[in-house]
Amino acid sequence: MYKVMIIDDERAIRNLLRITLEKENLNLRIVGEAASGIEAINTIDTYRPDIVFVDIRMPFMDGIEFSKLAIKRYPNLKIIILTAFNDFEYAKECVGIGICEYLLKPISREEIRKTLNRIIAQLDKQFPQKEEEEEIAEDKNSMDQVKEYISDNFKNPEINLTSIAQYFGFNSSYLSRTFKQRAGIGLNDYLTKCRMEYAIPYAKKGALMYLTAKEVGIPDPNYFGKCFKKYTGKAYSEYTENELEGKNIWK
Repeated sequence: MYKVMIIDDERAIRNLLRITLEKENLNLRIVGEAASGIEAINTIDTYRPDIVFVDIRMPFMDGIEFSKLAIKRYPNLKIIILTAFNDFEYAKECVGIGICEYLLKPISREEIRKTLNRIIAQLDKQFPQKEEEEEIAEDKNSMDQVKEYISDNFKNPEINLTSIAQYFGFNSSYLSRTFKQRAGIGLNDYLTKCRMEYAIPYAKKGALMYLTAKEVGIPDPNYFGKCFKKYTGKAYSEYTENELEGKNIWK
């Protein structure tokens, strides 16, 4: 999986690029964003991207100056310049510094997709023997972080596959597939597991189901009841009654 960084002082452009990458399922991961060349050059060593989108016109340090510095550090970096029509001739003069693609504003999702496919093909040829073990290990610091994030935030009713993917900069399909491969459990199942394990002590205390449901991040008590029964094998009311009567329902 190749890492992508987006550098543009226009939030709308950054959003368009992020949404496009998430929806196109190109096996790319957005690792960082920046609103200026200076911010980007100060964080690129942390993100170490393979591909960078950068606007040609930004305050303090423009995209060309950033590209010169970035390619000096990372000669294999693939840089895509975002340029307005009036700057296109200026942008073409910079081929010598290693910029590999140009996108003319206003950019479209189709052009983004085509451009990225060309660059991915270049990277695949350039690094055909990329260590699979390293990629698996990286996918597994990443998935451990996702598990930790879910464990810390499952009470939030807004948390789901899409929101988690956006938080970590993953494509939703990639996150779903990789989480199950690396963690041994589906992401939604893991989220439910965290919620139900937290709910069980409330059931033991005889708490009302709708209050417990709200406490664990499931506002709909009917849906909570279905999840609880599927996870424990008992309806919430049965579980509560059995526990209050001192019966052990676990086999």
